[in-house]
Amino acid sequence: MGSKCAMIKRPFAPGQKAKKRRGNLTEFGREMREKQKVKKWYNISESQFKDYVFEVMENRGSGVDVASQLVSKLESRLDNIIFRLGWAKSRGQSRLLVTHGHFLVNGRKVDIPSYKVKAGDTISIREGSKGKEALKTLPETMKKYSLPKWLSFDMDKIEGKVMRLPVAEDVQLPSEVSTIFEHYSR
Repeated sequence: MGSKCAMIKRPFAPGQKAKKRRGNLTEFGREMREKQKVKKWYNISESQFKDYVFEVMENRGSGVDVASQLVSKLESRLDNIIFRLGWAKSRGQSRLLVTHGHFLVNGRKVDIPSYKVKAGDTISIREGSKGKEALKTLPETMKKYSLPKWLSFDMDKIEGKVMRLPVAEDVQLPSEVSTIFEHYSR
């Protein structure tokens, strides 16, 4: 950046009130920010996320922690399982791989990223997809990848298995989950 750079000449935003910054966030703004963090973290739409939250809020009386229920719903999506298994570099890539039909769940082809995987389900790569560029180097990358406690990987068959559904302690979310429920209970 040279001396002609606008940010060097005037290191503040344009306009008369540019030097004045907004104060603290409101409670609504804080709740909204926390919700957006989780939504972006899992790469899902507002309507999908809202459905998951309302589903958890309906089952509130079952005695299970609402944070664990929400984490379980979000983590048990097929695109997230593929990411957690280390078969994709990002949730976006895992979503794309699932959409293109590269995976089998219990021997059946599934191409829906939001497919709900249950405990005991086995995820494998379709025979025709094993030569794809993104999946070709999987055995080498799996040697140095550490799996979450609730998943297992069989190196010989190159398939993953969901041992149990995750709970809130298994996943470090970037957000405070209770504020999400406060936001939607308005």
